[in-house]
Amino acid sequence: MPYPRLRFGLAIVVNLLFCLIGDAAEPATPSGEVVRLTFAGDIMLDTLPGEYIAAGKDPFADFAKIFAAADASIGNLECVVATTGEKLDKKYTFRAHPRTLPFLRKHFAALSLANNHSGDYGHVAFLEQLDLLRAHQIGYFGGGKNTVEARTPLVLERKGLKIAILGYNEFKPRYFEAGPSWPGLAWSVDEQVTADIRAARTIHKADLVIPFMHWGWEYEPPSDRQRELARLMIDAGADLVVGAHPHVIQQPEYYRGKLIAYSLGNFVFDGFDEPESNLGWVLRLDLNRQGLVKWDTVVAQIDAQGIPHLDRKTPSPRGQSGIEKIETAPFTE
Repeated sequence: MPYPRLRFGLAIVVNLLFCLIGDAAEPATPSGEVVRLTFAGDIMLDTLPGEYIAAGKDPFADFAKIFAAADASIGNLECVVATTGEKLDKKYTFRAHPRTLPFLRKHFAALSLANNHSGDYGHVAFLEQLDLLRAHQIGYFGGGKNTVEARTPLVLERKGLKIAILGYNEFKPRYFEAGPSWPGLAWSVDEQVTADIRAARTIHKADLVIPFMHWGWEYEPPSDRQRELARLMIDAGADLVVGAHPHVIQQPEYYRGKLIAYSLGNFVFDGFDEPESNLGWVLRLDLNRQGLVKWDTVVAQIDAQGIPHLDRKTPSPRGQSGIEKIETAPFTE
């Protein structure tokens, strides 16, 4: 009889229609949708950079177009922004005035607090800084009111892509670590770092995870510790690793096709006589749901007042998805 064959044919048509409707309704962001993030190294807004800002000048002005072209820019805030607190007994202490915050807000979506200067004026100043950052709608990570907040990733959602940023400090002494009921920084403990990377995906539902580390020996190439920890983080699920602290740039490399940018060097910072400490990189990352699409670095030459200037001539590293050899070339845009 023809009727069963007709019914079978109609069923196939109905199933095909449901498939087409289902595909059309799928909300997922296409894998080709690209999000651009930029990362800057150490930003210290006390001393001469602070005076520059007090005069009404923007220390980030030469990189304004670089940051504006990104979907989000992230930096390492190498000072505490506050008016309160008592200076700790240490060689270098940095406290910036809150007048710096509108300039930070203009250029940066988020700042890492996981470094060895966020605690320079104690818990009172640090808590004031947290309030000020929230009031100016500047995201932060790597520090908080307690260890849970300090270790919680900042999740940036851009073009449907959820990117978790984590921050950890490795510079000893371990004096300003957050605790169960007191404020401070996220300290780099291998088991906790790897657990946080996994939790960024399972609990916070991130598509990509990026740790921003404060690590390494000052003025030296990447250490064995940096290399081992970077690999451990990638093995745990990090999509790439970014770092700062040594006051010099450190050459990037790939591990399992994932980028490790060990140190971006200084960005806004005065007081260095060595030419290598007055050179930094702004790292630009193009990302999609599968990870890194391409990346490059933009050179910053830092003047005697600690202000960065765009250098279009000095070659710097760049690459594609993480398989090819890393190249060096001048800025071309």
